[in-house]
Amino acid sequence: MKSAKSPAINIEYLAKLANLPLTEQEKQKFEKQLQEILSYISKLNEVDTKKVEPIGHITGLANVTRPDEAKSSLNPDESLKNAPKIHNGFFEVDAIFEE
Repeated sequence: MKSAKSPAINIEYLAKLANLPLTEQEKQKFEKQLQEILSYISKLNEVDTKKVEPIGHITGLANVTRPDEAKSSLNPDESLKNAPKIHNGFFEVDAIFEE
């Protein structure tokens, strides 16, 4: 499946960039696989796309979010009703720093 259009692959350089220690057997295997992938992708250059308009998103949806509406929040008693510890109307937590 090798093509003359596919660029040469320096698998040692790629492995170094990815910080992957590869055996010689792995280097040969991955070089062949990457070459086949690049060869397949290079076939996309042969497809005539002159009449195809570019798109930014396949569904055509934009800003699919709910409106930002102000709503009332919990009152302090509701907020604290399940708290294990409360001190002066606030959540009480164990100290994580020691003096």
